[in-house]
Parts: sequence; C-alpha cells; structure tokens
Amino acid sequence: MKKTIYGVVVAVLGAVLGAGAMFFFGVGKPAAPAVPVAAATSPGGTGAGKAGKAGEAAPSAGAGSGAAASPGKAGGSGGGGTPVELGKPEKLNWQKSVTAIGSLRSDESVIVRAEQSGRITALNFNEGQPVRKGQVLVQLDDSVARAELEQARANQKLGKAKFDRAAELKERNFISGQAKDEAENVMRVADATVSLAEAKLTKLTIKAPFAGTIGLRTASTGDYVKDGQDIVNLEKTDPIKVDFKVPEIFQSKISVGQALSVALDALPGKPFTGKVYAVNPQLDTAGRAVVLRAQMDNRSGALKPGMFARVRLTLSDTAETVVVPEQSVAMQGEDQIMFKVVDGRAMRTKVEVGQRRDGKVEIVDGVSGGDTIVVAGWQRLRDGVAVRAASGGVAPAPAAAAAGKSAAAEAKAPVPAVEKKS
Repeated sequence: MKKTIYGVVVAVLGAVLGAGAMFFFGVGKPAAPAVPVAAATSPGGTGAGKAGKAGEAAPSAGAGSGAAASPGKAGGSGGGGTPVELGKPEKLNWQKSVTAIGSLRSDESVIVRAEQSGRITALNFNEGQPVRKGQVLVQLDDSVARAELEQARANQKLGKAKFDRAAELKERNFISGQAKDEAENVMRVADATVSLAEAKLTKLTIKAPFAGTIGLRTASTGDYVKDGQDIVNLEKTDPIKVDFKVPEIFQSKISVGQALSVALDALPGKPFTGKVYAVNPQLDTAGRAVVLRAQMDNRSGALKPGMFARVRLTLSDTAETVVVPEQSVAMQGEDQIMFKVVDGRAMRTKVEVGQRRDGKVEIVDGVSGGDTIVVAGWQRLRDGVAVRAASGGVAPAPAAAAAGKSAAAEAKAPVPAVEKKS
C-alpha cells in the first residue's frame, strides 16, 4: 500500500516539474505564424520542391535590396564628411599701408619758468586762453633790480668822466700811460655792470615766446618762486603733430611727404589726415622701429596734445588683393596654413599672409580668388579628409556623388513579385 502511495506522489511531482520547465523555457508559448509563400505547382511536379525554390528566392531578393540601400546612405546628404563652414576668398582694392599707435603733441610746447628768484607781483593771463607772442605773462618784483641798475649807471657815468680826464692829462704828459689804461678799464667795468643789471631786470619780466594757448598755472600772485620753478605751460596746437613708430622692415618704403590717416578714440567716426614731415635718422633700439613725425591741420582746435591716435600710413597705391577671414588662417609651427577644398576633400595649404585689417587678412601666395576654403571648423581636419558644408550642403567628390546617385536608384527599384500559377 505504501509503495503505491509513494509512486503516485512521485508521478504528480514529475508532472508539475515538467509543466514548469515547459513554461520557463517557452515550450508552451504559441509559435509565430508562418509567412505564406506562394508555391508554383505544375501538373506533374511536387509542390514542396517548387515552394522550396521560391523560399530561397525571397531571401535572395531581400539581401539585394539591403545591399542597394547601403550605398544610397553613403551618398546621401548626411555622408561621412566632417561638417565645416565653407567660403570663397574676396578680391578687394586695398592700399598697401601699415598701422601704428601714436600720440598727438603740440607743434610748440614750453613750460614757463622763472630764471630769477623773486616774488610774483602780477599774472597777466587767463588760464586756458590764447596769448600773443611777446605778451607779458608773469611779472616778478623788480625793485631791487632797478636800484642796482641805477647804481650801475651812476658808476658808469663816473667811470667815463675819469677816463676822459685821464686821456686829456695824458695828452699833456701829466700822467703815465698806465694811469690812462687803468681809468679806461674802470670805465669798461662800469659799462658791463650796467649791462648785467639790465639783463637781471629783464629776466624778472616773463613774456610769451610764441602765440598759443596758456595752460593751468601752478603759482599765484604773491608767491615766491625760485629760479627754474614751473609756473604755467604754453601750447601751440595749430598745426598739431603726431608721433608714431613703424617696424624697421618698412624703412625702405618710408619717405617724407607720405599721406596718412588718423583715427582717435576720443573722436570716433571723425577721420583726420596728415603728412609725414620728419623721420628720425636713429632707430628706436628698444623696439627696432623707425620713429616718424607728421603734421595735421587743427584750425578747429578739436585735437588736443596727448590724445591716443591710431595711424594708418599709406605705403603704395591701391591694388587688387585676395583677402580671407582672419579666423580661417591657422598657425602650425612657423608656417601659416589654410584648408582648401578640392574634390570634396580638405587639402592643407601653406600660405603667405600680408596685412591684417578689420578682421580680414591679405593672402599674398597659396590661395586664389576661385578656391573654396574652410572658414571655420578646421581644428578637426586632417590633410585629405572628406568634408561637407555644416549648413546641410555637401561637398563630395564627383565620383562619389555619382556612385551615391546610382546606389540610391538601385535601392528604390521594386523587387519583382513571383506570380502564382494555377
């Protein structure tokens, strides 16, 4: 009896384990419906053989479609080329010129200083106002100097009288020649003393050395000033000068009389012109530069000494120049390079650059006006890599484009259906 119960339990457990195994391993899942295949039958042949051949033909057609679609993707607009920004060089009429930084300075400038110590008794000017040449600007106390001059003149008169008497006595042989010479010497010393006193008196009156505009004074009436002490500045600003430096490599192209244009940050949008009138024969050893000085008209008085100036010096006449955006030129070692696009591929090209102006650079050699260049995105390029326009356009090779079109046409061609014969 026990053996019978044990056998029943084992049978039940086996059935449960079998059902679980079928569930977990998918045995119990329904099979996917078979795709019906049209079988061509004939009166005397077997339908199974024909169906087998048709089944083999269908996968073969599908494989052909996939192969045709693959080249179509390669030739599409999203091809494997690196996206970059493309452009064309421009041809502009640029004057050959060189730019420099300079400063404006007065045509004439002087600091009015006292040559003699003394107390200021009068300031005969208004600050910031024009003055005439020879106008008295500062008067120092001259009372002592005038007294000394009177004393010198009195001694001069006495010395002349003694000399006249000595000369008369010498003619009568009442005195020796030495006595006459001593009297003459005394007279000449008196004359010199008068001249010295007059000169000291003159230096107590300070006059304008040229016509100009007076600056801001640093002394007032009643101040005691020492000799050499600054009192006020005087500036002549019409015409006005501009000093600037250019690299020594342009020395052979610089000459007196060359035209220049000046832009001032303080007066934006107002161009000024001038001409070079002097070239320093000694170069600036600190920067190996040629120091130049030009003059500009300033009758309006708008230009002030000390203004910051951006100078463009014209070296030659206007000429047609190939220019490209400055960002398209890269530096590799000591070479400057660009990438040209030839047959859909980026070609590394060494270029020789000239002047740079307003975000553009002149190309002297290496790129012509008809080339297609990479304007932006060249950092990701290597020589010979395929590229395409970043905006969605493509720059493929002509052969690759033709192959892409052919593959795309094959991919779109319909697969012939197998007719079912009855």
